[in-house]
Amino acid sequence: MKKLMILGMGVCVAFAFSSCKSSESAYKKAYEKAKQQELAVAPAEEAQQPTQVVTNTVSPAPTAVASGPVREERVQLVSGQGLKAYSVVCGSFGVKANADALKERLDNQGYSALVVFNAERNMYRVITSSFDTRAEASQARDAFKAKYPDNVEFQKSWLLYNIN
Repeated sequence: MKKLMILGMGVCVAFAFSSCKSSESAYKKAYEKAKQQELAVAPAEEAQQPTQVVTNTVSPAPTAVASGPVREERVQLVSGQGLKAYSVVCGSFGVKANADALKERLDNQGYSALVVFNAERNMYRVITSSFDTRAEASQARDAFKAKYPDNVEFQKSWLLYNIN
């Protein structure tokens, strides 16, 4: 009788474990499908990157200061003031508290940092400075990177053009 009970328990346990595998594989399939969709969307977003427009004007040749890509995003000001067309972004976070912590740290170091929100990507961007022209923003980005040569994250700073 004991052998029969033990055999019955073993069958129940085996059944319980085998039924869990089907749900795991369903989650795994859903995850893989979402990951493929994300990868398919990423090249489309990269294709939408702005292209440089060259015009024939009587101005000095562009310098290396105005080099580098500019990412166009529609953002809303969350904290701080003075958001302009071009901004230097030094951090991006999915959690607002992390963005606020970096803003406070930069404010303590003499910056008038801003936090903006990109609803399309659900990301909070921390901005060190904001300017009307790309050249000024590029120069500020380069100066910011030069001020923090050992900070790997700050070396990834980039320019944002706010689409309104």
